[in-house]
Amino acid sequence: MRNRAVLHVVARAAVVMAAFAMAVVARGGGLESQDLSRLRSVGGVEFSPDGARIAYTMENRDGPGRPYSQVWVMEVETGKAVRFGEVQETSSDPQWSPDGRWIAYLKSETDGTFLMVARPDGSEAISLAEVEGTNSPTQNPGKMLTWSLDSKKIAFVSTTPGPETDEAGGDPMVITRYLYKPDYAEGNSHFNDNRRQHIFVVDVASRKVRQVTDGVYYEHSLDWSPNGEEIAFVSNREPNADQFFNYDLFAVKVMDGSIRRLTATESAEYVPRWSPDGKTIVYSGTKRGLTDLETTMEDNHVWLIDADGRNRRELGAAIDNRQGDPAWAPDGRAVYATVQERGSVSLYRLPIGEGSPEAVIKERGVVDAWSVGKDGAIAYAFQSPTDGAELYLKKGRSIRKLTDLNAEVLRGKQIAEVEPFTFISNDNKYEVEAFLTKPLGMTPGSKHPMIVMIHGGPHGQNGPAFNFKAQVYAARGWATLMVNYRGSTGYGQKFADAVFGDQNGDEAQDVLYGVSAALRRYLWIDRDRLGLEGVSYGGQLSMWFMTQTNMFKAAIPTAGISNLISYNYMTYYNQYEEMEFGQFVHQDNLMDLLWERSALKHVAQVHTPTMLVHGENDSDVPIAETEQYYIALKDVGVETVMVRYPREGHGLRETNHVIDWIDRSIAWFEKHFPPPGASPSTR
Repeated sequence: MRNRAVLHVVARAAVVMAAFAMAVVARGGGLESQDLSRLRSVGGVEFSPDGARIAYTMENRDGPGRPYSQVWVMEVETGKAVRFGEVQETSSDPQWSPDGRWIAYLKSETDGTFLMVARPDGSEAISLAEVEGTNSPTQNPGKMLTWSLDSKKIAFVSTTPGPETDEAGGDPMVITRYLYKPDYAEGNSHFNDNRRQHIFVVDVASRKVRQVTDGVYYEHSLDWSPNGEEIAFVSNREPNADQFFNYDLFAVKVMDGSIRRLTATESAEYVPRWSPDGKTIVYSGTKRGLTDLETTMEDNHVWLIDADGRNRRELGAAIDNRQGDPAWAPDGRAVYATVQERGSVSLYRLPIGEGSPEAVIKERGVVDAWSVGKDGAIAYAFQSPTDGAELYLKKGRSIRKLTDLNAEVLRGKQIAEVEPFTFISNDNKYEVEAFLTKPLGMTPGSKHPMIVMIHGGPHGQNGPAFNFKAQVYAARGWATLMVNYRGSTGYGQKFADAVFGDQNGDEAQDVLYGVSAALRRYLWIDRDRLGLEGVSYGGQLSMWFMTQTNMFKAAIPTAGISNLISYNYMTYYNQYEEMEFGQFVHQDNLMDLLWERSALKHVAQVHTPTMLVHGENDSDVPIAETEQYYIALKDVGVETVMVRYPREGHGLRETNHVIDWIDRSIAWFEKHFPPPGASPSTR
């Protein structure tokens, strides 16, 4: 009995020491939710024509609302950088004039958005035109402004009212469009403003503006031809454009507004860019006849087409992974594009002639924006495992970090390690990869909670890149598990296709098998303190898991889908279920399958305390999906709370909302996790 008492005291002491170590970490060793307001990151990147300067945007979160960007220009040799505009003044989309004397950019004020030009040092800023926007959904838009080669004119995208605008905004509101809801991120309205995007051209010297295109369609993703005669753009010219998403490439003559069509395919084409000699256009595109306005199962690849619309050929076929927006090397002998690979994003060089694709930047993390200089140097924004996106420069084999925006906030902070591991799927068909963010404050024998964090899409990926919420959890001594279940990108087309017709099926099993694999391999994980959360499709899977297992002590589905049938008829993008299941919901017995795979049908099996989170004006996953589940959980008797964030669309963007969401998540898990070292539950 005496030895057992001693062992009990030692065990209690170990628990106290572990809890003390974790408390120390939470107070000063790691990141806290409020640190988000001080974090900054690099966005767009653009080399000057002579390669001496880099224009880039910096995203700031120091206000209570949404993050805002500012244009900066850095001298490559000295590292000296200047900001355009005043403190907290919003600016974006910097584009160098071909002669390098000006930078065009967009400036946002309370009374509107304006097309500006300024000298590279930010001086002599001139407003050229007001730019009207739209909240209508636009998929993968490219450049919204582009210079003529002589540096005398700028083409830009602005909007005009559509034929439905007056009636749809009247009293009563009369809706006639199929696509009557706004973009997923808009958050301030339930309805599409029906304004149409068109191409305008402004003369820099005279500031005279001329509208080049008109009609009921949308034009965007601009690139001015080297000969100055045409502007390439993207538009959906289907007769039922609201119901059938099919972008094609076009070119408009600047002088007379005449338009010629470059592609006429059943697939989607994006972001055209003229070659330096004007003979070829590179673009991003798909092959399949059915693509979706929001998320697509098919990986985009890089394509080429002759300027006359002939000889369409795939340049990125050798890479079986999702490829980003392409751009030309200055000499026209190659194209660069990002590639998603096993949780990371690399930058590849694709030669036009002989040769194989070559990874020029391939590190653990995410290459975001990038630009290739005239001497082959590459400026790029890179999100590493230990920091948000910073500006880097690669010349030859030398890589130099040009910014350190978060040095002050990260000074003295511990950043948790992210460790990948793989396991075999439940049906033995796939090797699945997961990423475990390890907790800080681990001691020999300590036990730690684990939060399963599920990514959205489903065609997206998690990886080793800096994840703020996971790092805040790590600072509290919690692990975070992220599983790239089948359907995820970065693992080839076959893997992305494997979720077809099987939502809340084997891909859900991938996540649960990932949890089991982590519990077997990392014995310090406390299997009695498991939490569950996810956003969008991750919220859908979170809602589903609660009907299938009681292993999680608490769950936080955010912007989740509880009813696959009602969701289909309320979301702003109409082809999602058709693409994911191969037919309309009303055809054959698909409605029966969707109801069987809906968490709402099985809600009586839920016992997990649940905090439901949603943006008030979400048009991607309407808040009714959360409202249905909330009432159902209440009816069942499950402890549940619904948190609704005003002014938010799909996902949370306002800094104060994100901080509040993190704090509420921590409090919800802490409320329902048993104390460290408590006896295991018998559930």
